[in-house]
Amino acid sequence: MTQKFGLIIVGDEILSGKRVDKHLPKFIELLAARGLALSYADYVGDDPERITATLQRAFASGDIIFSTGGIGATPDDHTRQCAARALGVQLQLHPQAEVLIRERMQDMAREQGTPYEPERADNVHRLNMGVFPVGAHIIPNPYNKIPGFSCSAGSGGAVHFVPGFPVMAWPMIEWVLDQQYPHLFHRAPQIEHSVLVLGGMEATLTPLMERIEREHAPVRVFSLPSVDHPVHGRHIELGVKGPAAVVPAAWVDLCAGLHSIGAKVGPELVRNL
Repeated sequence: MTQKFGLIIVGDEILSGKRVDKHLPKFIELLAARGLALSYADYVGDDPERITATLQRAFASGDIIFSTGGIGATPDDHTRQCAARALGVQLQLHPQAEVLIRERMQDMAREQGTPYEPERADNVHRLNMGVFPVGAHIIPNPYNKIPGFSCSAGSGGAVHFVPGFPVMAWPMIEWVLDQQYPHLFHRAPQIEHSVLVLGGMEATLTPLMERIEREHAPVRVFSLPSVDHPVHGRHIELGVKGPAAVVPAAWVDLCAGLHSIGAKVGPELVRNL
């Protein structure tokens, strides 16, 4: 089974529009730089039941999934607890996380010119940020040392949990990719070749699209309609994408099919995936 990459973005602030999600486009960029591609993404609010259900599906998928947000220690942070519930394990203070969090608290005390008081209530509470599901592995955080964590499931996949702050999350995601998955980088180059079908209708193109997919598997055909483009007006971007070795034959067949139905075409586009 080929593992896919997925993304889970947690937070009411995204769904309410209070914050604009920046993780999805950045994650796509980080994957593309390594010859990888995103297969799916889920947005989830701060609802423990829904987060748990989403994580249960993630762990069962066998895929490589990153989850952003909700791993702090405030009442609206539920991701750590939901991850444990989804895995059916207990939570415990991770020893490496405890060391890193205590280092961070000492750094903060020095910066503020105050003594470090490990038993002070707020410092004790901060240790909750290192309470992870049993069996978790930490993800180092170069910004402020407060780690994320990774959990594996029997399906062979893993979910990697990072903070919602981009300045922390993105280098942590890169670290996981580069440390754990370099064997997947640029393993199967993918390309996309498309053309603008001017004034086209999807219903007219559907039989051609179905035939191309049937005769050129594993190539996938896609169509992206536009109704008000300032230059090309109503059109459909029609194309094929998949392994670089097999897309060219499908592309030639697609172009021949468009010619046979008298389609009016515009510019072509080629993109490495």
